[in-house]
Amino acid sequence: MSSIEENGPALSDAALRVPTRTRATWASRSGRASRVTVAVYAADPVLRVGVVHQLRQRPEVDLVDDADANQAEVSLVVVDIVDDDVVALLNRLRHSHVTRTGLVISTLGTGALQRVIECGVAAVLRRTEADQGQLLHLISAIANGEGVLPGDLLGKLLTHVGSLQRPELDPGGLSLATLTTREADMLRLVSEGLDTAEIARKTAYSERTVKNVLHEIITRLQLRNRAHAVGYALRNGLI
Repeated sequence: MSSIEENGPALSDAALRVPTRTRATWASRSGRASRVTVAVYAADPVLRVGVVHQLRQRPEVDLVDDADANQAEVSLVVVDIVDDDVVALLNRLRHSHVTRTGLVISTLGTGALQRVIECGVAAVLRRTEADQGQLLHLISAIANGEGVLPGDLLGKLLTHVGSLQRPELDPGGLSLATLTTREADMLRLVSEGLDTAEIARKTAYSERTVKNVLHEIITRLQLRNRAHAVGYALRNGLI
């Protein structure tokens, strides 16, 4: 049994037990009020307690118990480093049709960053920055289908991907022609950390069009979310 599994449902179908459930409403960017259900996973019970304490009293979130973990809209994985157990958990969450995943982590190198993005992680936050405000921002972005990545980590990822030598693309035959000019431009803006509204202003398209274009890319390439699409496109030379 892994250390994560001992202190929570990392490799099972249940979420970590949270004694208190707080239900309220969330005002999304679209103005639609909705509750955001959140499951917290952690290798260390101390890490879990810290995040749960920050979120338990917030009216914007609903911390789910074991029985409802599989239906959580947002899954927060709180760890020190990325190891095989963490990757196994991220991959399991990636295949869920309900949840989007955020990672709160102590140490994350460039190679590990690319790895977690390929596992479908939509947003990353350093534990040293994980105060209540930043955690709520992370949850909000994930719930709205957007990605969050510290600027310095994004720069390292771009440098790392750019240095990779890939003589050919994957067997699926992807090429630059896979993306239209508009799609490539929007993915580049996502890679720069812009959200839907900012991309709409930059490109002079409506927010709805931006969302539709990005959704089309993710669906066509069979990816998990925007962050995964950016990592995949960079890795394959599509942008």
